[in-house]
Amino acid sequence: MAELANFSLPRLRQAVVAARDLDAVAGELRERLGLSEPYADPGVSHFGLRNAVFALGDTFLEVVSPTQAETAAGRLIDRRGGDCGYMLMFQVGELDGRREQARELGIREVFEVSVDDMAEVHLHPADIRGAIVSLSQPTPPASWRWGGPDWDTRSASRSIAGATLEVPDAGLTTERWRSVLGEEPEWLGVRLTDGDRGLTEIVIEGLETEFTLAGVRFAPSDYEEE
Repeated sequence: MAELANFSLPRLRQAVVAARDLDAVAGELRERLGLSEPYADPGVSHFGLRNAVFALGDTFLEVVSPTQAETAAGRLIDRRGGDCGYMLMFQVGELDGRREQARELGIREVFEVSVDDMAEVHLHPADIRGAIVSLSQPTPPASWRWGGPDWDTRSASRSIAGATLEVPDAGLTTERWRSVLGEEPEWLGVRLTDGDRGLTEIVIEGLETEFTLAGVRFAPSDYEEE
């Protein structure tokens, strides 16, 4: 596996959108972003989902799609009235401390996994607000289990540089995220603005022209706000 460039933690490692038609959305992302073949993780069937995970540099873009009724992703698509942003995954340096901080704020965990190369929890979106937030500690730090085998050989010359979320009471939610992540969200490329549509934008380093797909705006890293 190729070594990562120098980086600091925490950092945004993966962004996830939810779509009814996985193949159509994944195909269009692949074409627009010049991506290689995605990884289909059989493990997401546990959540009643199919997925496609693309490697962009050492970051990842995932599309999930429900395969059965009453999935969290399916309910969110219904509430949003269509495809939408779903989840942000942050690599952290010390998971236990971040979990304890979340517990002190009354933030529930909706999923936990601990295997030889990854320890991770997912935080309830109603508590952390804006989206499901994953706190992930890969071992070694350069690895990323969810990218699939040999993801670095399929990686495109781009990266996920940030995201924007619309949340009720952005100031209060920013404080909440700061406490859980141990860092200012904006320093991680994450902007929290007032609204209620959740994850609305994913910022891509190396993208030249913005586009909207699956209810999410994909924006260049040097774009100007409207």
